[in-house]
Amino acid sequence: MSIYLINHLRIPGGVPNEEGLSYLEQVEATVEPYGGRWLAQGPVQVLEGSWPGSAVLMEFASMDDANGWYQSRPYQSILPLRVNNSISDLILIEGVGVDFSVARFARQMRAVRSAMAASSPIGTRTP
Repeated sequence: MSIYLINHLRIPGGVPNEEGLSYLEQVEATVEPYGGRWLAQGPVQVLEGSWPGSAVLMEFASMDDANGWYQSRPYQSILPLRVNNSISDLILIEGVGVDFSVARFARQMRAVRSAMAASSPIGTRTP
């Protein structure tokens, strides 16, 4: 199952400074040994809510690969170039399988809620 890295990125002034550019020039080489690849990068179109800045979307074959890259000595050595010159919210999320159904997920959550309500003491409700 693929693992996706999502970075909500804000660069003060909108254009990377020299340290930010140095990070960009070096980061690709740190990702290659872990099989990571960029799927999207740039400004976003906000449909709801607020999303200042841009986004980066990367894919790794496994959580071990994604964490291995992030914890690797080569990446950790350039990480300060990013974190000291931008604001990032960086997450990893597992992809869904080809048979994923959000309706089936909802049915499963209804079953969980029912089980929780059935095991709750009388007179209490599950929100």
